[in-house]
Amino acid sequence: MSMSNTASPEVTLAAVGLSRRYGNNLAVDDVSIELKRGEIVGLLGPNGAGKTTAMKMITGNLAPSAGSVNVCGIDLIDKPTAAKAKVGYLPEIPPLYKELRVDEYLRLAGRLHRLKQSALSDAVERAKRRTGLSDMGRRLIGSLSKGYQQRVGIAQAIIHDPDVVILDEPTVGLDPNQIREIRSLIRELGNEHSVILSTHILPEVEAICDRVQILHRGKVVFTDAISGLRAFRGGHSLQVSLRRPPETEELSSAIEPARAEKLSEGVFRIISQPNQDVTNQLLRASLDHDWGLYQLLPAQASVEEVFVQLTRQDATGEDGGQAATTNTAPAETVA
Repeated sequence: MSMSNTASPEVTLAAVGLSRRYGNNLAVDDVSIELKRGEIVGLLGPNGAGKTTAMKMITGNLAPSAGSVNVCGIDLIDKPTAAKAKVGYLPEIPPLYKELRVDEYLRLAGRLHRLKQSALSDAVERAKRRTGLSDMGRRLIGSLSKGYQQRVGIAQAIIHDPDVVILDEPTVGLDPNQIREIRSLIRELGNEHSVILSTHILPEVEAICDRVQILHRGKVVFTDAISGLRAFRGGHSLQVSLRRPPETEELSSAIEPARAEKLSEGVFRIISQPNQDVTNQLLRASLDHDWGLYQLLPAQASVEEVFVQLTRQDATGEDGGQAATTNTAPAETVA
């Protein structure tokens, strides 16, 4: 493998300072992504956050207005053909020819990736085996379920055994069983490839990925390991269960400046400020008022609450989530 002097041997993809303008609209603003061998990174964000635009730049399908992309030590701008040969890409809408059979389509994909004729049959069989399509070779793609069509899309992305596999919304439109199957397939791909998974589904990232970057309006508002995301979801809140609960307002007044939200009968979420521990206040108030406290747990923020906290806009129009950004490596630092 050809590596540049500046690239770490374990780094397969280094995208630095990517920006893309469409007229006056800045769709992606100074986004950096680093991917290591055997790692699955989730690119997460609401619809319109800039994920697909970032994917297109990383795969060489769209020129960046600024920034650089390096794949296995090869500059994507200087040597696009060599760099793209190391990337497999599944767009949000899989590029399928539904009138072809699975084998015909995968052989076409292999030829487009410049596989030698002598290696083509083995490559097709291996891609089918890895994606659960071994018995589907003679089936028309158009006759397959959407889940199996998605598998064909993934098979064409890995037909040439790339170092980096990029999947844009791979489970969109699938039913729950199909989603589980595709997630399992992506985890298996992570054993041999570096994978970027774009999605707007937070639990999907938590189930599959090693690290996560969250985009909002083209900017990175959070980047950390999955453990860091889970800690962020936990935030500074507690869940308290009371046998003889007071009114929510009474509970809030007993733990000021923290506040209480009722989750269900007798169960409340206590939301406090950073570095503020209201445990003693809760215990004392429960004893004084005979509330019958019987459970006190860290509370996980909901998926919706995480997005609101990271992507909300403050009164000045700046990203409210910027303060939550965690940088775990220099290549991921957001200017």
